Amino acid sequence: MQEYNVNVIVENQNEFASTCGNDVKNADAKSAGSNSGCVSIKADDKQTITDIVAKFQDYYKDDIILGMVNGKLRELNKTIKSDCDLSFVTVADRDGRRTYRRSVVLLLQRAVLDVYGPEADLHVMHSLGEGYYCEIVKSGEDTSCCELDTSDIGRLLNSMCSFVEKDIPITKRSEKTHAAEALFESKRMHDKARLLHYRRSSRVNLYELDGVVDYFYGFMAPSTGMLKYFDIVPYERGFVLLFPGKNTKSVEPLDTSNKLFHTLDNSREWSKMLGIGTIGALNDAISSGKGQEIMLLQEALMEEKIGNLAARIASDRQKKFVMIAGPSSSGKTSFANRLSIQLTAKGRKPHPLSLDDYYVDREFCPKNPDGSFDFECLESIDVKLFNEDMNRLLNGETVDMPSFNFKTGKREYRGRKLTLGDDDILVIEGIHGLNDKLSHLIPAEHKFKIYISALTQLNIDEHNPLPTTDARLIRRIVRDARTRGTNARETIAMWPSVRKGEQENIFPFQDSADVMFNSALVYELAVLKVYAEPLLFGIERDCPEYLEAKRLLKFLDYFLPMPSEGISNNSLLREFVGGSCFNV
Repeated sequence: MQEYNVNVIVENQNEFASTCGNDVKNADAKSAGSNSGCVSIKADDKQTITDIVAKFQDYYKDDIILGMVNGKLRELNKTIKSDCDLSFVTVADRDGRRTYRRSVVLLLQRAVLDVYGPEADLHVMHSLGEGYYCEIVKSGEDTSCCELDTSDIGRLLNSMCSFVEKDIPITKRSEKTHAAEALFESKRMHDKARLLHYRRSSRVNLYELDGVVDYFYGFMAPSTGMLKYFDIVPYERGFVLLFPGKNTKSVEPLDTSNKLFHTLDNSREWSKMLGIGTIGALNDAISSGKGQEIMLLQEALMEEKIGNLAARIASDRQKKFVMIAGPSSSGKTSFANRLSIQLTAKGRKPHPLSLDDYYVDREFCPKNPDGSFDFECLESIDVKLFNEDMNRLLNGETVDMPSFNFKTGKREYRGRKLTLGDDDILVIEGIHGLNDKLSHLIPAEHKFKIYISALTQLNIDEHNPLPTTDARLIRRIVRDARTRGTNARETIAMWPSVRKGEQENIFPFQDSADVMFNSALVYELAVLKVYAEPLLFGIERDCPEYLEAKRLLKFLDYFLPMPSEGISNNSLLREFVGGSCFNV
């Protein structure tokens, strides 16, 4: 690696470009920590990373928002106090994108104060498309939110844009935790104050933008001048704050599912019924000895919902195929088993079927560009045979059902014969279950499609939604370590590929589902914490996955632990922590 003095760098931009600029200019977004454009920097405590960024931004197609100093993420206002290796994180990178979104939320908070005054409170509810669904509540009123018209939206946008033009610094200060807790309590940020009550550290970092002070769960942009790309669109009772997507310098129109929104909304009502809407509220329940009660109530509510769903399916005698699909670690297998039990109780005779059994023989499976088998594409399934078998069953014929041998990579027939009578129904689970191209020859009136996902109903606090993808990743880390011998580093490393498959093969079809089922349990992260933390601590500092492990550990640190002994053996959570009565 070539070594530069900060002052010498200014004179050697062409040398920098020739040394590593080609990788920088042409690099697509990668995870933070990429060494593209990494240089050695001499100590100079009079200059910040921002000063250095100014000399190299032209070599990056996306805006630089963080620095990576000796493998550690650092904000741009950090001074270079010792010799170091420095690389840059852009808004297209995973951690850069999170930083940008957090910073825009703070910008929105300042705009809400500007437009509505100190009596209005912003509530960031949950992710929706490439944005956050938000509501504004006036102090002293009930929990209903203010309805915004186009004029209100315009005033918020104008205020945010004016602060961007002024390029106001976002400053950071360290505060004693108990003092920060009191501060947020006085500002009606009760959820944030409640969360800080359980922080072990004696100090926390607070961020301030022109008089608005908040606590966030990660790094922030240095000033509002970087936050040029956003939009606000009215939606349902509130609005959606939109962020850039793959193109980091534009904002696409809102593209989301109304079914998804209402599923999230219904889950929030569940949380209200339980009195658990945030991590702080869950910690309160655990610390007061009500953890078991919360667990039993949540499981009872879920069983009731599965029972109601089974009753709806059973009442329609035309339904012969229940098609279940959802992203990784949604609890599909346990859900399918519990639904089958409820269907049996309603007088139907369910038969489980995995789409994996319809894989084409390995030699005919499509491959990825790197030569590995692509088991997630539709072409890996023998669609023709699947439709033939299903229609034969529908016509009352007896079918010899296939089983796929993953060791030999061949489809086998083991004498498993099936005939569908009047009460029989197939419960089919697989990644392409919602894609009509899979079942294009099966009449629609005979299909009932269910999309299942762990749509976490908890929020961190008023301004920080809990990412549902984080909850699913933690589920998978725990399950894979137990059932597949895969360590946390390997699971984190493969997660981007898993997410890519979901984006291509599952999410585009979620709106076609007859029902969306939320498999998230309000208490689950308090239980998963006990299993996940040792696995995450096992990732070494020099691994590329270390930064993500560190972020997840910080996230789990906000939860009080909860024992798993009281969880019923048919709980969806048992699929991940072990002890399930189902074969999972």
